[in-house]
Amino acid sequence: MVYLSKELLQLSDIALKQVEDSFQKIEQISEKNTLKVIEAFRDCRVSEYHFKETTGYGYDNIGKDKIGEVFSKICKAEKAIFSQQFVSGTHALSCVLFGILRPGDTLLSVTGTPYDTMQTVIGKNKHVDGSLTDWKIGYEEIPMTENGVDIDKLEEKINTKTKMILIQRSRGYSLRKPLSTEEIKTICTKAHEIKPDIICFVDNCYGEFVEIIEPIEVGADIIAGSLIKNPGGGIAPSGGYIAGKQELVELASYRLTAPGLGDHLGATANGNRLLFQGLFLAPHVVSQALKSAVFTAALFKLLGYETVPDFSQSRQDIIQAIKFNSSEKMIKFCQQLQNYSPIDSNVKPIPADMPGYKDKIIMASGSFIQGSSIEISADGPLRDPYIAYLQGGLTFEHSKLAILNAAQAIMEK
Repeated sequence: MVYLSKELLQLSDIALKQVEDSFQKIEQISEKNTLKVIEAFRDCRVSEYHFKETTGYGYDNIGKDKIGEVFSKICKAEKAIFSQQFVSGTHALSCVLFGILRPGDTLLSVTGTPYDTMQTVIGKNKHVDGSLTDWKIGYEEIPMTENGVDIDKLEEKINTKTKMILIQRSRGYSLRKPLSTEEIKTICTKAHEIKPDIICFVDNCYGEFVEIIEPIEVGADIIAGSLIKNPGGGIAPSGGYIAGKQELVELASYRLTAPGLGDHLGATANGNRLLFQGLFLAPHVVSQALKSAVFTAALFKLLGYETVPDFSQSRQDIIQAIKFNSSEKMIKFCQQLQNYSPIDSNVKPIPADMPGYKDKIIMASGSFIQGSSIEISADGPLRDPYIAYLQGGLTFEHSKLAILNAAQAIMEK
């Protein structure tokens, strides 16, 4: 164990004092979201027989249908798919894009350039066979301003070919501010005023249960995300979700399986219990991740680093960015975080190439679920100004220990 200096322990106490008000707000949101989840479980009459395994085609998979019903109630959506058949959040997002858009349509990103893996789906910057551009689907984007989405540009950019706008709620590998549901409401309202039939699609990754409402409630037509992030509660072994208007979710489901089949098929050979249990725990687990992020922001600010967002600011996602301005410090931080992970603590992460990314990536993720970003992890591209993006934390107690030991290692270096 790394020795924690008296100086660092004192800074930790100061940080904990600074974040008391933020912690109280996080706990209040968690309690409201827990009530919302339990009411959805009760209204949908979830029972143990919904946990059963299915095989083969997965016809009459009542558990899969039931958890989709539960999640649709939580999100206030007409329909939802909450399924292990999605291999990632990007897969769920891709199903929405390819399921709904047609040749000649245009996709407009109103939150600037999407994160790296979505760029390959779209065909921006790096051509990949089978991307949207291969299907003659146009793409445009509106760069974000310091104040967020440039609402005034919507009127200029939206035209008869613009079928869908893409709203990326979280920051990705950037320092821009994530979007609140109130900001998403403003975007969707304006877009629908300009073109009533436009589809407002929200990439909701990292944002679920951070606020007391979800984007569907403020005008989004369809949302998607990953189950190994917030809504899986650290228990869902894999998967993703899509929720929104019935006809749009149905179209997206045809890309998950096949046209005409949609989500009527899909076996869950290991049953559905982990998905139900993870969703039930999700509001509390998200609160633990948020506390971890807020504490990290306060501590590293005291240590002299720029942290985004600041510990005193409201949260719209679970991600905490720390600007190290040094590849050595960034790598050391990730390695020490890995060293205090419950799984693979003996592994030393190093920067490496990853599919869908332009720069080498370093990733610390000693998690029970491979790649789970609701469990404490840190990653980022090795490029100036060397920002580590911390996310997750199943328990604040563990996160605090891991963060303190990572901070100590950097101080000693």
